[in-house]
Amino acid sequence: MSTMEGKLLNELIDIVVKEEASDLHLSEGRPPVLRVANFLIPLMKMPVLSRANIEEILETFFTPELRTEFEKNKEVNFAYSNNDKIRFRCNAFLSLGKFNVAMRLIPTNIKTFEELNLPPILESFARRQQGFFLVVGPAGVGKSTTLATMIEQINLERLEHVITIEDPIEFVFESKKAIIDQREVKIDTPNFRTALNGIFRQDADVVMIGEMRDTETISTAVTAAETGHFVLSTLHTNTAGQTVDRIIDSFPADQQTQIRIQLAGSLLGIFSQRLLPRISGGLIPAYELLINNNATANLIREKRTHEINSVIETSLEEGMIDLNRSLAELVRKGEVTVENAFQYSTNPNTLERMI
Repeated sequence: MSTMEGKLLNELIDIVVKEEASDLHLSEGRPPVLRVANFLIPLMKMPVLSRANIEEILETFFTPELRTEFEKNKEVNFAYSNNDKIRFRCNAFLSLGKFNVAMRLIPTNIKTFEELNLPPILESFARRQQGFFLVVGPAGVGKSTTLATMIEQINLERLEHVITIEDPIEFVFESKKAIIDQREVKIDTPNFRTALNGIFRQDADVVMIGEMRDTETISTAVTAAETGHFVLSTLHTNTAGQTVDRIIDSFPADQQTQIRIQLAGSLLGIFSQRLLPRISGGLIPAYELLINNNATANLIREKRTHEINSVIETSLEEGMIDLNRSLAELVRKGEVTVENAFQYSTNPNTLERMI
């Protein structure tokens, strides 16, 4: 990369940190754009980026393997750290033949549940020894951050072997009480499936799967949870009920009864989250929590997943959290506007009665 592009990239990274942005977008033919508190902000005083600018920046990011994958697939995921150890999760891709890079800033310090405004009950899930726990929601709502906080709690409290499988690695952990081995797809292992099969021979206690992308990975993850491992992962789904359906529907019809039985027995809970603009600035989470109690397990086994929302709404005393209740509480506390609460609700009619 030329001195000019190196200076430009470092200047942009400094702006990301200064403005507390979550994302940086580099697009051929446009000035750089930040995302700050969910809003996109073009840096109009910066020069419009040329293809040459972005290609030279990519040369800093790419290994020969990443370059080959980008040329083959027209997109590639990777992580990047600069000299100041500021780390990004990145995706380079083509749009109308033009070069683009989306960069998500990964915080250096792993925050506590309290600092993230997450419910204390997540601490109790992080102390479980066996089972399957999912953090779900759309892209960009902090799923990886929540999982990192759970892993760091295990790291601080338990003499156990933790293996993470990610594409790319986001938060980098320093082993404390736990031994933490982090495996990056395409660098340390060819794919999620191979790495996940390996955990049975690597004396793992806790496994974190960055994302469950195919049926075989889901199947192996559920089996690992059944056989004494604590497995954490994410899915791009909106609600707990939708998550259960997505898992089951990913299997052929003749295997769905078996996966229902396995999931009913191994699932610990599903935490669904959103990030809303905070009135005082920044973002704050709203969330839903499904706990797999006897009622939930029966609904999964009996193909009655459409009733899961009702179980969540009526099981507050057991620790379950209803998304509308979470949104209504944020409104009552003056954290978010009524308009934003309705925008993020999956059942606005019910929310209206709560507010």
